[in-house]
Amino acid sequence: MARYTGAVCKLCRREGMKLFLKGERCYSEKCAHTRRPYPPGQHGQARIKMSEYGVRLREKQKVRRIYGLVERQFQRYYFDATRRKGRTGEEMLGLLESRLDNVVYRMGFASTRSEARQIVKHNHILVNGKRVNIPSVLLRAGDKVEVRQPSREVKLITASLAQVEKRPMMSWIELDKANFVGTFKGKPVREEMNEPPIREQYVIEYYSR
Repeated sequence: MARYTGAVCKLCRREGMKLFLKGERCYSEKCAHTRRPYPPGQHGQARIKMSEYGVRLREKQKVRRIYGLVERQFQRYYFDATRRKGRTGEEMLGLLESRLDNVVYRMGFASTRSEARQIVKHNHILVNGKRVNIPSVLLRAGDKVEVRQPSREVKLITASLAQVEKRPMMSWIELDKANFVGTFKGKPVREEMNEPPIREQYVIEYYSR
């Protein structure tokens, strides 16, 4: 599966805001966007007037990068959302939030979504008691996610759980930190997905142009 392997701090600078792709570094003074709050490259500090197309493109790229997907994957979620009842933008975000790697991140078992993807692929996670190593699996209401017993000493997981109180816990996620267990309670609430801010309507307009 194709994936981005370049510098992730450059992505935050390109989108003009923190996308929280580096875990604890994003909350420190070492954050690249804090130190250099302008796009990367030789002409990064030049003033550029954005067209309507450019605004929608940047929003699409931002959301895609937040969830760590390549274009083909991300486009598939858009098309799936268009076939569902309800507002397309909210349905698309609901699908993205229901991915196993995203839920592992939200529960605090990983400090970034890329770490969560790695933890899932390395067989550290059980879903309803069964080992699952596919990050894109979509969870349903009531699904229980837990760290396997032998994996509860993995430094990456314990370090992330130690910092979980610093991050907002979503209402659709329930965590039993002591037992390394969490529950996906149901459909994500759009109003809680505001860090970083997402304007999903621009994404819909980009694809439906």
